[in-house]
Amino acid sequence: LAERHEEVAAVIVEPLVQCAGNMRMHHPVYLAKVREACDRHGVHLIADEIAVGFGRTGTLFACEQAGIRPDFMCLSKGLTGGYLPLSVVLTTNDVYRAFYDEYSNLTAFLHSHSYTGNPLACAVALATLELFEKHDTINANKRLAERMSRSTAHLVDHPNVAEVRQHGMILAMEMVKDKSSRQPFDWKERRGLRVYQHALTRGALLRPLGNVVYMMPPYVITEDQIDLLAEIATEGIQLATTD
Repeated sequence: LAERHEEVAAVIVEPLVQCAGNMRMHHPVYLAKVREACDRHGVHLIADEIAVGFGRTGTLFACEQAGIRPDFMCLSKGLTGGYLPLSVVLTTNDVYRAFYDEYSNLTAFLHSHSYTGNPLACAVALATLELFEKHDTINANKRLAERMSRSTAHLVDHPNVAEVRQHGMILAMEMVKDKSSRQPFDWKERRGLRVYQHALTRGALLRPLGNVVYMMPPYVITEDQIDLLAEIATEGIQLATTD
């Protein structure tokens, strides 16, 4: 940014967890530093909270853990709990006012979506927010996240597990060929797929991303079900790493 900020309109970041990037995770301090850099160089910060928002990482929005506010925030998924599709882009008053003007001044942002604001999807979103408040979902998720951590703690000592990383109710297990050197398995061997296939035989879904397998369970999961999921993951990892 220091060298190219005049060419950069915005920095886009998925706070705390790079979901499509093998579930790599970063500390909230990193996010705070990105915010500082954007402020210093006059660059907007866009937070993609589509996967990590709405209580998934332990706070309503992942950005809260860094104590920052982005200039734009993208939301979806948890907003309606998957019942109907709905996405939202939030921004600041400064950005809003920059485009709110008389038509004759030619600064208005003349853009819309043909199917925006579907009333059924919006009603589902309101019901979701009501459930969050009624059932104290954030604190309930924290307890479930602790159970996920305890039930998979033994995998830290597995000879073919490089690390078990977690932010709230997102937990990823990375398999390696050699733990001491962190030498990975050849991606062509699709070790993660083997875990996924084993999980299916046990009636569970564990998504693979290369040599990484992760669990991102629904908020209605029980502690017993979390224990079962961890048991299935352990079995799958053992099978996948045994030649």
